Amino acid sequence: MTIHRVLRMVAGSFVLLSLILAHYVSPNWLWFTAFVGLNLLQSAFTDWCPMITMLKKAGLPESNENSCG
Repeated sequence: MTIHRVLRMVAGSFVLLSLILAHYVSPNWLWFTAFVGLNLLQSAFTDWCPMITMLKKAGLPESNENSCG
């Protein structure tokens, strides 16, 4: 698994989890959804994402060397 695939899985999981928590626990969990969205937006402009930094430190590869594409 590559960094970018894990990043998309984490972001999607965070959004879905916060929506579930907002529905069943408290609407204040929507602030977490907004945080994830803003983080994705700023990373599009700055080309820096804190989660990618953490995933690199965890040792995930940036690309599959054995992939066909």
